[in-house]
Parts: sequence; structure tokens; C-alpha cells
Amino acid sequence: MAFVAQQSKQLVIPLIGLLLFLFIWEVGAKNIHTSLGTFPGPVAVYQQATNLIGEHQRERQKEQAFYERQEQRNAKKLAKNPDAVIKVRPYTGKPTFFDQIGTSLVTVMAGFFFASLIAIPAGIVIGLNQTLYSAFNPLIQLFKPVSPLAWLPLVTMVVSAVYVSKDPMFAKSFITSLVTVSLCCLWPTLLNTAVGVSGISKDLQNVSQVLRLSWLTHVMKIVLPSAIPMIFTGLRLSLGIAWMVLIAAEMLAQNPGLGKFVWDEFQNGSSNSLGRIMVAVLVIGLIGFLLDRCMLMLQRKVSWDKSAVLR
Repeated sequence: MAFVAQQSKQLVIPLIGLLLFLFIWEVGAKNIHTSLGTFPGPVAVYQQATNLIGEHQRERQKEQAFYERQEQRNAKKLAKNPDAVIKVRPYTGKPTFFDQIGTSLVTVMAGFFFASLIAIPAGIVIGLNQTLYSAFNPLIQLFKPVSPLAWLPLVTMVVSAVYVSKDPMFAKSFITSLVTVSLCCLWPTLLNTAVGVSGISKDLQNVSQVLRLSWLTHVMKIVLPSAIPMIFTGLRLSLGIAWMVLIAAEMLAQNPGLGKFVWDEFQNGSSNSLGRIMVAVLVIGLIGFLLDRCMLMLQRKVSWDKSAVLR
């Protein structure tokens, strides 16, 4: 009974908080009047979410019909001439809201993984060497607070100058967003990894010395397991920052993604724009929450201390 009561409490309290938020939102929205009309409440936002789903479905039907027409034309061509050269043109319709979500997710994960590949090894090396930590800490503290809005023009110019190809593997907009996200989100992982590594207990270090472990074995068997909690704290912070930075970068640079969707709706000036922007805001927050929960689940999987309370 106590377990059931506890589970019920965990469900009821968040539900009460959610209902209270929706009530305040609905009442407050009716009293806010903008140049585009009344600020959208929960009902209006739900209607716009339904419209966005309908638009996505209609766009997918157009895409399917487009490829079906090509298949029919190509079949007729081959029937007349079996040696005819067949071309399949890609569908170039307008990206839907869900297409923009997919673009943003791919970009943020690419930037996050790229930053992690740099930050974790660098954090381990810096954390194991006090001299290196003293040397690099001023640079870390210098670049850590730099806004993505400051990095973006520099990154855009560098990518345009360096990434030159007649047949590029990735679009320049993708590379620009990836590099900007990486530059802004690697610092929490780097710092937390370095602090976690430098804080390993003396007993574990003595064990490594007694067993005469090599540097790589010491890192794999002693350093990483001990520093995992701090590393994942940094990773979770970095992923949250990466998601925020990406949306800002997409809005400023007009790169494909959720940020561009929000900016386009703002520029559109339609009476439905506020509701559609609010849908995007809620989706951005929900995706950020789910990304953090995924990192938490991964931490529970790889952490050696299964009794630790992780939130």
C-alpha cells in the first residue's frame, strides 16, 4: 500500500502542477493582445499543432505522388527503349515542421558528439597533469562564456573559405551549425571531466602504482570508472547548451531547422504565427527534456555505482 501511495503521489503532484500551468496560461493569454491578435492559449496551440501534423501528412502524400509519376514515366520510357537512361529527380518540396525537427536533431547530435570526442580525451589529459591544467584553464575560462551569436559570423566566414568543393558531402549550413554548436558546448564536458579525473582518491592512485599499471590501463581501469559521474554531469550540461545554441544559430543564420521555422513564422505575420511559434517552443522544450532523460538512462547503464541516486 505504501508503494502504491508513493507512486500515486509521484503522478498526482506533477499532474496538478501541469493543470495549474495550463490554467494560468489560458487566463493570462486572454489578457495579452499583440499586433497579430490575442496571445494563443492552450486550445489555440493545440489547433495549430493539429494543422502542422496535417501539413506534414499532405506534404508526404505530394512526395509519394511525385515519385510515383516519375516511376510511371520511366516505365513508359523503358517500354519504348530498354536502353534509355533513367533519371530519378529528388523531391524538392518545402520542409515541414517535422522535417525541421529531424534536421535540428541530426545537427545537434553531430555537434555534441564532435565536441565530446574533443572534450573527454582533453579533459582526461588535463586532469591528470596539473601543469597542463594551469596552462589551459585561463583559455577555457576565456572562451567558455562566449555567446554563439559571437562565434557564428566567424565560423560562417571560416567554413565558407575552407569548405570549398564542387560536390560537398555536407551542406555548408550543416557544417556551420555543427561547428558553432561544438564550440559552445564542449566546455562543460571538458571542465567536469578534468575535475572528475583530478579528484580521484589517493587510495585508487596508490593501487594503480602498486600494480604498475600502464598509463592507458590506468585511465581505462581507474580514471574513467571513477570520473564517470562528473563526466556525465558535463555531458548533460553540454547537450542542453548544444540544443539551445543550435536554435539560436539557426534563427540568426537562417540555417534549416527549428530555429529557422520560428523565425520564418515570426516574419510571416499571419494570425496563426503566434500559435505555431508556441508549438515550436513547447516542442523545443520537450525535445530538450527527452535528450536529458536519454543521457540519464545512458549514465545509469554505464555507471558502476548502481545505488547512486541520479536525477
